[in-house]
Amino acid sequence: MDALTLDPNSTALVLIDLQKGIAARQTAPYASKDVVAMARRLADRFRAAGASVVLVHVGFSADGRDRLAPRADQPMPAGPVPPDFSEFVPELTPQPGDVVITKRNWGAFYGTDLELQLRRRGVRTIVLGGISTNFGVESTARDAFERAYDLVLVEDAMAGMSAEAHHFAVTNIFPRFGLVRSTEQVLAALAAGR
Repeated sequence: MDALTLDPNSTALVLIDLQKGIAARQTAPYASKDVVAMARRLADRFRAAGASVVLVHVGFSADGRDRLAPRADQPMPAGPVPPDFSEFVPELTPQPGDVVITKRNWGAFYGTDLELQLRRRGVRTIVLGGISTNFGVESTARDAFERAYDLVLVEDAMAGMSAEAHHFAVTNIFPRFGLVRSTEQVLAALAAGR
């Protein structure tokens, strides 16, 4: 296992879809409230270290015409979303200096200015967490990997719709993109990188 150090000047914490409409769902192997608590710890420490914090949420226009709706065996739910669907959970209200990204797809890079905001801040390493492991987090991780970012995937600061799907990603997919670490390991690496 590679030793991990994180330079706050070139590292960003990117948290995916920790918003009311998604955090309300049942997740595994960690409850969404536990993922939010870990994400909050990470965000607080990243801010204190002067590292970038990026909060990503998914939202749609009132008429829903900007939502993906391809033919699929398991299509995305249709119909209106609750009015507070896209609001960040109270524990992760954006703070001054945070970057807020609104996406319309699973991945946070496509159709947004995420890459522009990261490059302007000199970010080379992305620390990634959120809900859901196998949708928004994995899609963003794939895109970040293809853009040559170093990735740290925080296993206990994300959860999926099932424990099996989460474990598959963190065991078989994520180790090919970057380093899979715990919240405690990330916090220690951030402290060591100062």
